[in-house]
Amino acid sequence: MIEKTKCTLFSGGMKGAEAAFGEAAEKWGLQEVNFSYEGHAMERDKNVTILTEDELARGDISMDLVSKLMNRTYYEKKKIRKVLQSIFHMVNKGHQVFAVGKILEDDTVKGGTGWAVELARLFNRPVSVYDQEQKAWFSWKENAWKPDTPIISFDTIAGSGTRNLTDDGKAAIEDLFARSFGANQ
Repeated sequence: MIEKTKCTLFSGGMKGAEAAFGEAAEKWGLQEVNFSYEGHAMERDKNVTILTEDELARGDISMDLVSKLMNRTYYEKKKIRKVLQSIFHMVNKGHQVFAVGKILEDDTVKGGTGWAVELARLFNRPVSVYDQEQKAWFSWKENAWKPDTPIISFDTIAGSGTRNLTDDGKAAIEDLFARSFGANQ
């Protein structure tokens, strides 16, 4: 079991799931880092690291490649590019990735959350998604989403997800932290 005071959550502090991951990390005594960039509005502004243009560029990728990997088209490429670049930093720092959203039929995850999940898969990181419609956790194992009851098992994690967090999604995040650290609170 991971010692919670030595565990760090990397997130983006956005409204919804990311703010809820931060609140849970704070409640359970984890360290927290929220990545942002100039002009980025956040709901949770604790322990913010503002990424410079050079740092953002380290997470740059061809929007055509992103569109191909995610099976979708991005129209506001300049705006979404910085979001995707900051997500790179979250996933690059977190050795285990958790997200809340919706798993689509093509095995991607809806929205910007999907890029965090896709990067985790590309980086061979353990990744789990709470699907709010199915009301269940799934982990990517053997090239498929498998029902799971994940726990935090690395000392660095990334938390991402939908801005439209449901009560079930929020409870799933709280349950994840309780399962992982409950005996230590």
